[in-house]
Amino acid sequence: MRILGIDPGLNITGYGLIEAVRGKFRLIEAGVIRTSAKDKIEKRLQNIYINLIELIDEYSPAVMVLEKLYSHYKHPTTALLMGHARGVICLVCGSKGIPLISYPSTRIKKAVIGEGHASKGQISEMIKNLLGLKRTPDSNDITDALAVAISHAYIERI
Repeated sequence: MRILGIDPGLNITGYGLIEAVRGKFRLIEAGVIRTSAKDKIEKRLQNIYINLIELIDEYSPAVMVLEKLYSHYKHPTTALLMGHARGVICLVCGSKGIPLISYPSTRIKKAVIGEGHASKGQISEMIKNLLGLKRTPDSNDITDALAVAISHAYIERI
């Protein structure tokens, strides 16, 4: 099964596409979609939309997976901006007929590491090992997206 994990953000949206078969994983594609803070929000959201549509058209994932939105009360603006990106991701799923799954961050970490409060470093190392990579991904946004995809495979026993 092809699983597209997304780490949503208005500045940087990470993505990681894996093939999962019987607990084994193969990296298909991973990267980031960057937008410029100089652009108006509608252009930034359109950029995310177009790039995700292109990914889906090229790779045909069976499901898209996100981390559930969590915001700290001290940073409400961050949550609102991430909400815009998440809205675009939901729209892409709806327009392409792809199921959208969301998990809390602690569930993702527990599925991948075995500990719900694992560090970014622990997650990076585990992703490298699970995918047989020579080095950890360059960006935490990519690592997080791959962790989201892999967690879905573990949770659903794919």
